[in-house]
Amino acid sequence: MTSSPSEAALLREATFDLLRGVNAYTRSPLMKGLAGVVSRHPEAEISVAFNHKQVACKMWARDAVFETLGGEIGSILILGGWYGVLAAMFFDDSRFDIDRIASVDIDGNVGAVAQTLNAAWIDRFSAITADMYALPYHDHKADLVVNTSCEHIADLRAWLDLLPKGTRVLLQSNDYFSEPTHISCVASLEAFREQALLSRVLYAGSLPQKKYTRFMLIGEV
Repeated sequence: MTSSPSEAALLREATFDLLRGVNAYTRSPLMKGLAGVVSRHPEAEISVAFNHKQVACKMWARDAVFETLGGEIGSILILGGWYGVLAAMFFDDSRFDIDRIASVDIDGNVGAVAQTLNAAWIDRFSAITADMYALPYHDHKADLVVNTSCEHIADLRAWLDLLPKGTRVLLQSNDYFSEPTHISCVASLEAFREQALLSRVLYAGSLPQKKYTRFMLIGEV
């Protein structure tokens, strides 16, 4: 059973009010950004992008970056950035001092949502619509390149070879083989290391989930 247009509007308004209340209580620019997305972009699947599993994986990534690389990072390039949730979580964390984050996605419909979510940091945030295989990585000169969707990349090593040698990367994949869009899953953390063949691994870890395990590497190409 689906909600009528009026019911959907009431639910959106209630969600908007709830998030504004959370923002008032926490004084978090991220919560304010979420409220803005609910209000201005009703079509956005923000409940999926910010569900507990997505948030847990991104918090894991953020904490691992801080513990491995520290909090001062000049620029971050996030590939498959979707609605810019990971960028917002980095900006919202007082441990980090980040000059700039660019969130890249091939879907031209997500950039406006990402900009709304990251409105508090719009002077340091940009949403780019581009194919990750065609990006001029040498021009971006990112201090950290993030790709948390390696299970979607047919040839991970071939993509990594597009990056300048020595580039620091954060990579995530999983063993969720039953998902049809996951064309490059790995069975274990060791298999992920062998798939990526990084020149230097600074961090390697696993995060068990209900239906799968997520794997993460931080290192240099």
